[in-house]
Amino acid sequence: MSDAPLYLEPRLAPRPTALLADGVFLHMLVDALGSPLNVVLPDQIAENAERFRDVYRRHSLSGRIFFAHKANRSSALIRHLAATGPGTGIDVASLGELQHALGAGFGADRIVATGPKDPEFLWLALLTGVTLNADSAGELEQAAALIRTHGLRRVRVLLRLSGFGTPSGVRRLSRRSRFGSPAGSLDRLLDTVERHGDQLEPIGVAYHLDTTSPDEKAIAFAGCLRAMEELRLRGFDPRALDIGGGFGVGYLAHAAQWDRYTTALTDAVLGRRPPLTWGGHGYGLHAEGGTLRGTLGLYPAHREVTGAAYLDDLLSRPAPGLDRPLGTLLLEGLYDLYTEPGRALTDQCGISLARVLDVRSTDGGEHLVRLAMNAGDVSLEDHGVLMDPVLVPRAPAPAGADAPVGVHLMGNLCLEADLVTRRTVFLPRLPCPGDLLAFANTAGYCMDFGATRAQQQPVARKAAVRRDGDGSWHWCLDEQYWPITRTGGPQA
Repeated sequence: MSDAPLYLEPRLAPRPTALLADGVFLHMLVDALGSPLNVVLPDQIAENAERFRDVYRRHSLSGRIFFAHKANRSSALIRHLAATGPGTGIDVASLGELQHALGAGFGADRIVATGPKDPEFLWLALLTGVTLNADSAGELEQAAALIRTHGLRRVRVLLRLSGFGTPSGVRRLSRRSRFGSPAGSLDRLLDTVERHGDQLEPIGVAYHLDTTSPDEKAIAFAGCLRAMEELRLRGFDPRALDIGGGFGVGYLAHAAQWDRYTTALTDAVLGRRPPLTWGGHGYGLHAEGGTLRGTLGLYPAHREVTGAAYLDDLLSRPAPGLDRPLGTLLLEGLYDLYTEPGRALTDQCGISLARVLDVRSTDGGEHLVRLAMNAGDVSLEDHGVLMDPVLVPRAPAPAGADAPVGVHLMGNLCLEADLVTRRTVFLPRLPCPGDLLAFANTAGYCMDFGATRAQQQPVARKAAVRRDGDGSWHWCLDEQYWPITRTGGPQA
C-alpha cells in the first residue's frame, strides 16, 4: 500500500536500547542540560575496539587501532579509549585534536598525525614525537626543516599513497582523492627520505580511500604491500602498513525497510506516488521525460558487513594478482597492521536528544514538528544517513493519539532550509510539545561535526553516561569524565 508508514527503524545495541527505555532519566538530563543534548556511552567504544582487536588476533597480526578523532569531539570517549591499553591509539588531524589526545592520556607512541598540517600542528607533532602520516614530498621537506631548525628528534614517518593500479599496470582508481601522493611517485618520496635520513625514519606506507568497496580497498592494500618491498629494496626497514578507515556502520535494523523505502523514493521521484520529502527532494534522483536520472546520494544505511567484520573480510580477501589473502601476506612480511576507524569505533556510542517545541498542521494536512535543535546539531542529512528518531514521551499519549503519522522535522533556525531531515518521517504517533525525539547512533560524524552557533543558538552540551549493575544510569558532563571514576550525578 502506498499510504503504509515507511519506517526506517534504527539498529540498536543493548546499551542504547536500555538507555532509550529509561524516558524518565533522559527527560531529567534534558531538563538539566537543555536541548539539544548529546549523550555518549564510553563503555561502548571500548567494546567496539575489542572487536577490532579480536580480528587482529584471528589473523595472528600485530599492530594498532587508531581512532579517527575527527569523528567525535568527546573527551569522555577518547579518555576511556586511552585507558583500554597500548593496542589502541588515536589519529589526529589538527593542532587541537593533538592537544586533546595528549591531554586525554595518549602517549606519543600511540598517536599518528594525518591530514593537512599547518606549521603549528606539524611542530607540536614533531616536538612530542608522534608518528607522521605524510601526504607529500613537500610535507616531508617541511618536517625535516623544522627538525633541523629546532634540534628535534628523528620522526617516524608513514608515506601515504593514492592512485593505485593493478599488477598488470591498468590503473583502477576508486575515485580521485586529495590525500596522498600518487603511487607512481614513490621513488621521489624515497629520494626525499634518503636525503633527510637524519631527520626522517620511514616505518611504512599508508593509503586513504573514500569508498565502501572492499575490491577497491584490496587493490590499494596490495599496492601498499608492493610499496613496502620497494622500501626494502632501497635499504629501509618498513614495518607498518596503515590501511586507514572506512569500515562502515549499519544504521538500520531491517534490510526490508531500506529496500522498501528506496523503491518508494524512486516511485515518488517518477510521480507514481506522493512525495516522500519536503519539496519533493530526490536525494540525487530526478525524473527526465519519465526516465529516472541521477545517482542516489545516500549512505547505504543497511549493511550486513561493517566495522570489525568488514576488516576481517578484507584481510581474508585474495590480494589482486598475488592469489593469497591480504592478511597472510601481512603476516609473511612480519608487518604491523595500522587501522584508523572513526565511524566504526563510535558505532552505538551516542544519542542526540531534542525537545519537541511545537506541532502544527499546514493547509494541506502535513504535520510540522519544530524541535529545539537545528540541522547542524544532528547532521544526518549531511552524511546521507536516513534513520527514524525514537519518540520518548514526556507523559502518556492522549486518548486516540496512537496512530502512525508522517511528520516533517523542522529546526529552530529562522531559515527555510533548516530541516532536521528532508524526509517525511513516520512516527508511531504524533508527538506532543515536551516530548523528546532521540536520534540514535549519532556519535560518528553526525553528533557535532557540523554544529555551529548560528543565530546564537546554543551548541548541544554533551553528557557521558554509564549503567551500574543494578540497572541505574549515572551521568556527568563529558569534560568531567575520567575512566578512574564512575559517573554519578553532575560530578564524576
